[in-house]
Amino acid sequence: MNPAMMMKIMGAKNKFNQNHPKFMAFLNAAFTGGIEEGTVIEITVTKPGQGPLTSNLRVTRDDLELMESLREMSKGQ
Repeated sequence: MNPAMMMKIMGAKNKFNQNHPKFMAFLNAAFTGGIEEGTVIEITVTKPGQGPLTSNLRVTRDDLELMESLREMSKGQ
């Protein structure tokens, strides 16, 4: 990734953190110690004027292997 793009992404991340500090604290608390097989991750999206839409997934061994592969790939860049 070129340095200009990296700076742009870091600026956007910092802005997101400023706008949503509780969300980042939540993610840090939820993922401290890692995610293990069997963990349920649920997300709800509520658009203005609409009811909530919720979905969830139970983390599998395959999911953990994919995350580890992606983590390893990102280290190489």
